[in-house]
Amino acid sequence: MHDGFFYQAFIYLSAAVIAVPIAKRLGLGSVLGYLIAGIAIGPYGLGFIGEEGEDVMHFAEFGVVMMLFLIGLELQPSLLWRMRGPILGMGGLQVAVTTGIIMAIAMIAGLTWNISLAIGMILALSSTAIVLQTLNEKGLMKTDTGNTSFAVLLFQDIAVIPMLAALPLLALSATNAVVTSGDDHSTWISGLAVWQQTLVVFGAVAGIVVGGRYITRPVFRFIASTRLREVFTAASLLLIIGIALLMSSVGLSPALGTFLAGVVLAGSEYRHELESDIEPFKGLLLGLFFIAVGVSIDFNLVGDQPGMILSLVALLNVVKLIVLLILGKVFRMGFDSNLLTAFALAQGGEFAFVLFSFAIQEGVIPAQTAAPLIAVVALSMAATPLLMIIAERLILPHIGTPERDEEREPDEIHGENPVIIAGYGRFGTIVGRLLTANGIGTTVLDLDADNVDMLRKLDMKVFYGDASRHDLLHSAGADEAKLIILAIDDTEKTLEIVHTVRKHFGHLKIMTRAGNRLESYKLLDAEVPHVYRETFDTSIRLATDAMELLGSHPYQAHRAAMIFRRRDEADLLELASMRHDPGAYITTARERIQDMERTLTNERENPGEQRDVGWDSESLRADFGESATD
Repeated sequence: MHDGFFYQAFIYLSAAVIAVPIAKRLGLGSVLGYLIAGIAIGPYGLGFIGEEGEDVMHFAEFGVVMMLFLIGLELQPSLLWRMRGPILGMGGLQVAVTTGIIMAIAMIAGLTWNISLAIGMILALSSTAIVLQTLNEKGLMKTDTGNTSFAVLLFQDIAVIPMLAALPLLALSATNAVVTSGDDHSTWISGLAVWQQTLVVFGAVAGIVVGGRYITRPVFRFIASTRLREVFTAASLLLIIGIALLMSSVGLSPALGTFLAGVVLAGSEYRHELESDIEPFKGLLLGLFFIAVGVSIDFNLVGDQPGMILSLVALLNVVKLIVLLILGKVFRMGFDSNLLTAFALAQGGEFAFVLFSFAIQEGVIPAQTAAPLIAVVALSMAATPLLMIIAERLILPHIGTPERDEEREPDEIHGENPVIIAGYGRFGTIVGRLLTANGIGTTVLDLDADNVDMLRKLDMKVFYGDASRHDLLHSAGADEAKLIILAIDDTEKTLEIVHTVRKHFGHLKIMTRAGNRLESYKLLDAEVPHVYRETFDTSIRLATDAMELLGSHPYQAHRAAMIFRRRDEADLLELASMRHDPGAYITTARERIQDMERTLTNERENPGEQRDVGWDSESLRADFGESATD
């Protein structure tokens, strides 16, 4: 009973549900939570999972395959072509240089050159699953760190193919090599000549490209016409599993094949449907994979040789950190991005488990040599979220910020406008354009250098600089200005600017942006009188239009929206003073919600003489450029 599927599923799910939320609450991230859960239920923790954890690992690796398919869906082939420099340049050099250094260290330690080369190739790889999941959680995938990390990881995944081909060749001259011809690694092309194998491999890749472009679309169109969501989901899974089987059968990486299929389908009209269908399975299987990594760590081996194992983990991290930092400098990455990329990629990878197992069976690496290295890879993967936390919270605040400041000096500003705007992103841009269009001069400050350069190309007067510096505000004309608008998406930075303005430019009226009610409370506590929630007005406008579309008279909908707005803003001020008393806050908030509903219900049921039938006149609508049928 306890060895059955349901028992295993219960243990894995229980561990994830308990450990991951706690890890997230502590700021450790979900990946570390899954790894801790695996360690806890594994043979060296509570012992709920034994040797069968290795079987789960093979199943869970399919989560990595799904993840790369989804990544491929996000990449247009043109974007992938533009990334060829980082992929081939930094990715290729990282694998080559890291392999060479680790090979040299292994030879110094007394291993033969071919065993050392095999170890170097395997340990040069990083964990695609852990790195991308961690960067996604931190919102770094669209940054230089995310782009560079992805490029390096993609090259590593491609490099697994020649590594699998090279390992048996190393066994031919390996000391005490025992080359096996077991069926575990036999493929469709095993008995073919080299040129025939090459043709089959290229044929399989071409089949994926051609099929993805010309066959899958009509098939998905036919399936979508059935309007059965579960059938479309089954077809999505069938596509991925089929490609994975095809790639495995011709000796290629399933993850690479599904990534290629994702890229081909990136322009498909079914791209978003595929994403939504695959995402839940990917998330569960990746979580299972991380748990399986935690289960697989051999703590008996670590306990027998703790000094050696931990030293090897540190050595692996240091070697990869140094290589990546140097390459980042060569490729002119910014200091912050370079540091985060190096810390993100400093571990071993999940393909190491596969390659070490293959190398043992092919007689390349003795089992007694590979066992501690497998533990090193698992521990280095488990340490990755901690390394990222160290980089973000301990290193960058002391080293990164000065480096960023030195990259670009603040612009020389001579402002004589009545309004200063700090932050010119999606929120500040609309405010600034409307004021400028109405003849109100603005001096704009923004701390995003790329954004400043882009906006200047659009002939907008935007200056680079930190608005929390009083000397910069002085240069921007704060002494003569009447108003400062804080439109940045960072509450702590906003409060810092408020403090600077209050201290040095007390005459300036302050208007601030807030992302939500909690941010509004912080700004109200700082006695900022004009706080604007960025989605509040848009949400009211949408609700007003929704009421009209459902048959409400436009005047009634507009009046209800205005009542809701005034009451909600009044409630915001009242609740701000009691938010630190959860009991009183919840009671009062509930009363205010009920009171609001009663007021609007009374307005709707008893309109009285307030209904203005001429308010929606055709002439008034024409003044706003709308037709009577809109």
